[in-house]
Amino acid sequence: MKKLYIKTYGCQMNVYDSERMAEALGGQGYTQVTAPEDADMILLNTCHIREKAAEKVYSEIGRLKPLKSANPDLKIGVAGCVAQAEGEEIMARAPSVDLVVGPQSYHRLPAMEEAVQAGQKALDTDFPEEDKFEHLKSRPKAKRAPTAFLTVQEGCDKFCAFCVVPYTRGAEVSRPVAQILTEAQDLVERGVREITLLGQNVNAYHGAGEGGDWSLAQLIRRLARVDGLERIRFTTSHPNDMDDDLIAAHGDCDKLMPYLHLPVQAGSDKILKAMNRKHTADSYIRLIERIRAARPDLLLSGDFIVGFPGETDADFEDTMSLIREVNYGQAYSFKYSTRPGTPAAERDQVDEDVKSERLAKLQSLLKDQQIAAQDAMVGRDVTVLLEKPGRLEGQMVGKSEYLHAVHMPGEGAQVGDLVRARVVESAPNSLAAVPLHRL
Repeated sequence: MKKLYIKTYGCQMNVYDSERMAEALGGQGYTQVTAPEDADMILLNTCHIREKAAEKVYSEIGRLKPLKSANPDLKIGVAGCVAQAEGEEIMARAPSVDLVVGPQSYHRLPAMEEAVQAGQKALDTDFPEEDKFEHLKSRPKAKRAPTAFLTVQEGCDKFCAFCVVPYTRGAEVSRPVAQILTEAQDLVERGVREITLLGQNVNAYHGAGEGGDWSLAQLIRRLARVDGLERIRFTTSHPNDMDDDLIAAHGDCDKLMPYLHLPVQAGSDKILKAMNRKHTADSYIRLIERIRAARPDLLLSGDFIVGFPGETDADFEDTMSLIREVNYGQAYSFKYSTRPGTPAAERDQVDEDVKSERLAKLQSLLKDQQIAAQDAMVGRDVTVLLEKPGRLEGQMVGKSEYLHAVHMPGEGAQVGDLVRARVVESAPNSLAAVPLHRL
């Protein structure tokens, strides 16, 4: 057996893609290993969202290059969004790289692997017409962890001024309903009890189904009928695609968990317009009110960009005011950094010291809200899906319906169990609970 090592950067979709690439190369005789030193092929599945993403990839390639001296047959590949954006540049700048494949072409990996084994370089960053998911529809029947990601939609048509996704992942494409149901059923048969539906803009889902295109809400309701699938989540969403049916699903679909990641990015209408977000702070707040009316116990998560070009102190204060009004249970926040080829990269930039000062203030507020949300769980009963043993002997760790990490005594419990538990303590990033009974 040949040995494969994959290092995954970035989002949950890249985690899903890495699993599929491993399956594709499994047919070529590869089995996965956990250390690059043991591998015959190394794949870096890259992300272009974070600052200096490309430079970090080149640094990693440099660290891996000496392994080729120890193993002349070692092949190194770069996949994902940096590969899509800089494929030819990677080949020219890093001679130790044998293979570059974009996120829409990983179903072609077997043919590319054969080419590199024959001594050729392989580059594929096309947006092919064929369905990559259909080409990878057969999966090994190995036992799975109780949670899994399932990509249902890729690409984005929004063209936010800060974002490279439309250029690296392409236009919005939704998978057919039947294909998703088949994959979901397969995951459940392998032990999965919770599925997170993935998409760059997942609530824009419009896949072909019985009677025409289905919405994400229709897909969720159909997945809820799959025996053995106990929990459904989805990420990441855009406020403009949060339609009435999807809002209603949060209130009437028991298997849809009361957790929603709905990025707003900023609280200033001027900055939102400059970002090309096509919503206002007020429309976002009114949307949150409607969602919480459908599901009052919903835990809300969001994304924030600090220091976007043109952001003034007043604009930043508008963002802080929105955070105080909405009240987030969890959030992700970043300083704006330029992405070559995006409109915002060409604009006048905010001073880095100002960005850092604003980010510290914003993260402090968000942290206070997160702690308050966790503290409010003490004394409440939650349902925990156990995912792994804890660090202490006899302890088990899992996630509540609100996506809080929960640890508890696990005597007699197994990975994959759903346990009703009472929260007894709130720690900085987790909850402690005592089990009541298994479900």
